[in-house]
Amino acid sequence: MRQSRNTLRDVLIFRYLTAEIRARVERRCSFRNYQRGRIIIHARDATRDVFFLIAGRARVILYSADGKPVSFREIGVGEMFGEFAAIDGGPRSTTVEVLEAARVAAIPGPTFKALLWTETSLMGVVLVQAIAQLRALTERVFEFSTLDVDARINAELLRLVKAGVVVGRRAWVCRFPKHGEIASRVSTHREAVARRLSLLAKCKLIERRGGTLVVHDLKRLERTLEGTRGAAPPRRRRQAARTRKDPHAA
Repeated sequence: MRQSRNTLRDVLIFRYLTAEIRARVERRCSFRNYQRGRIIIHARDATRDVFFLIAGRARVILYSADGKPVSFREIGVGEMFGEFAAIDGGPRSTTVEVLEAARVAAIPGPTFKALLWTETSLMGVVLVQAIAQLRALTERVFEFSTLDVDARINAELLRLVKAGVVVGRRAWVCRFPKHGEIASRVSTHREAVARRLSLLAKCKLIERRGGTLVVHDLKRLERTLEGTRGAAPPRRRRQAARTRKDPHAA
């Protein structure tokens, strides 16, 4: 891993602070290196540090009693993690594991919490990020409850694609995850992921080029998920129709 400077300049939440405030925060941080496979945060730990990823990649994960991994999301350069325990004082809810040699900045939880109260713009950014995570988890719970394996794989693939580079109807996903990683996110096995991706490739929708996934027609790929999103319950839809016909209806 190339040595990174001890700076928070590329951390997303600190883009909203002045250089002077960011420098003060940097002086309170410790900078650490982690090799691939190391654990930065252990689930249910009582630690309170908040972390910022300066270089490398990591993932948020939990392991079942029999060692099965359940992956939630990847953490990229500039992202923050570990803030929930610092804010509410509870134990760590997940494990954070290094995917690619990483360098992180760590700030004590009480220092971070005090910073939120003194810098209202920073608190606003943290709230928006927390809500985004809640929305993402809500969507996943819905998918696990209502979609079959192929549809869940499709949904995860679309998330990866939309987070990649999109130009017109085509898209590119660099560092496309391995089959086992995708399987752990959608609660299946790698063989099911391999079969689904192979089928999409035969349909000329996607193509693997080394570690990059190329999507040839994003609109066609999106249509594979038609009808899998939630809708209002039938009774509410009927009530909504009556209301449109009679604006004075109760």
